[in-house]
Amino acid sequence: MSYPLSKASILCAVFVGMSAVTGTGFARAETPVGQAVTTPADAAAVRALIDTMHFDKVIDLLRVEGLDYGASIEDELFPDAGGPGWKAAVSRIYDTQQMNGSFTEKMVSELSGKGDEVRQMTTFFASPLGQKVLSLELEARRSLMDDDTESAAGLAWSDLAAEGGARAEKLQEFARINDLVDSNVMGTLNANLAFYQGMAGTGAFSGEMSEDEMLSDVWAQEPDIRRQTEDWVYPFLNLAYSSLEDDDLDRYLEFSRSDAGQVMNAALFAAFDAVFVPMSRALGAAAALQIKGQDI
Repeated sequence: MSYPLSKASILCAVFVGMSAVTGTGFARAETPVGQAVTTPADAAAVRALIDTMHFDKVIDLLRVEGLDYGASIEDELFPDAGGPGWKAAVSRIYDTQQMNGSFTEKMVSELSGKGDEVRQMTTFFASPLGQKVLSLELEARRSLMDDDTESAAGLAWSDLAAEGGARAEKLQEFARINDLVDSNVMGTLNANLAFYQGMAGTGAFSGEMSEDEMLSDVWAQEPDIRRQTEDWVYPFLNLAYSSLEDDDLDRYLEFSRSDAGQVMNAALFAAFDAVFVPMSRALGAAAALQIKGQDI
């Protein structure tokens, strides 16, 4: 499955003196024109898939990560000055009901008219292997919230990659098939851009920054974001699938290569974008108001 990074965005700079800009953000795969109209049966099938894949648990974990991320924004932008107001604002933004709603709505939209693929997705993830990998992925995600575990996972991957061999190659192939690096990089860039647009849109700062300047400044973060993405994705995969036998990992790879696997992967990244980009914009607006000492 797709993995949104553990931070909604990576702040590499703070822009003061911005005005609102417009723009669609950075390039990524788009939903084909002429997508089928959603039917009740489509929506029910996609919601059943979401239940099968336990995305409510994923959203709950993303909220925990988001609250931690809000604390890191405070540390960087207004140290020890956020207070209860900032914590309450971040908590409102990372509202699980809203997150689940946005995620589900986008998944239904992306998978409308793809009943055969949705059935294949549901069959795979309802299987014992599918449920096992979902459990392993969630537990690895939860474990990596601990700094010591994250460091240990990074060292374990470094050792495995240096040794080479079939397991390292399989994990690298899994990341490539599911486009885990490039899509996460694009998602983070879009979230960062939305954060700055949110700051600018409050009118809390004077001055102007053109759309081209904003895009250029955010794009300059790409090398650091790519490095951090790679430093997270591969240790995560290695940790999550360490208990999987090679045959089971091969079966997961086979599903990922299938048409159903590719359709699902694209839909998941689009759905996570639908969750993270508006939240990032709201965080930017809240941060700007906090910096200016306004009520949030």
